[in-house]
Amino acid sequence: MVTARSDQLVISHDAILSTRPLKHSEIFVGGALLLSAGWFGKSGDRSSEGNQDVVTMADALYKQNRFREVYEILREHKDTDDVEILWRLSRVEYNISQEQKTPADEKKRLVLEAYELIEKALKLNGSHFATHKWMSILLDAKCGYDGLKARISNLETVKKHMMIASELNKKDATILYMIGLWCYQIADMPWYQRKIASTVFAKPPDSTYEEALEYFVRAEEVEPRFYSQNLLMLGKTYLKLKEEDKARYYLDLASNYPASTDDDQIARKEAHDLLKTLKPQKAESVAV
Repeated sequence: MVTARSDQLVISHDAILSTRPLKHSEIFVGGALLLSAGWFGKSGDRSSEGNQDVVTMADALYKQNRFREVYEILREHKDTDDVEILWRLSRVEYNISQEQKTPADEKKRLVLEAYELIEKALKLNGSHFATHKWMSILLDAKCGYDGLKARISNLETVKKHMMIASELNKKDATILYMIGLWCYQIADMPWYQRKIASTVFAKPPDSTYEEALEYFVRAEEVEPRFYSQNLLMLGKTYLKLKEEDKARYYLDLASNYPASTDDDQIARKEAHDLLKTLKPQKAESVAV
């Protein structure tokens, strides 16, 4: 998935049969978006009969985080009009672009190629939730190479695709997480970015920590403990809202989350560091 920090959007995990995310992309500062990396519910379309075996094999490997192998399988079909192939190929290219070992020039090439693929998929089928989900991630990632103003200029478009994806698949926890992260980042936007936004929009994007919390909570309700970063963001949002006991609860969950991906390791460390800044815990536990 994407390097998981709250200054990034989007995301990394199981195949489309899982809702778990990838690394998130950085909305405002360098990097790319949602969300970390492979998070989806079941896809809406079925692949064409001739490609179904390819999709099945790619999904099985993706569940094992064998992204390079998935890429090699799917890239042979990059000229197809099969939406199920196209969005999966764009997803795995994004995943690989977010790996620390991937060279910088390859990262950029993969992001730009993935954007072209998802753009094609969206034109072929604008009612497939995965095409909107990945358009939001890859548009933000692409804008990351065009500068801060380009990224801020596309904030509303990024959110629009997230909201459409959520409407098309209300049970995808990672989409809810992505929207929550968007809201958090807007609420937490530093003054100089707000100044840029005010020159781009007649009415700059606006949100609150309360709105961000609503989406993070909904994501947990849809799929409890699905993603370490959602637990981390719940903790960070409760800290912003001065609810330290609830923050501690979620930060503790994040700090002890099984570390199977880079995102998990980042979430564990940040949660652990934040816990050290909190006051000693009260004797009574707080129901969450």
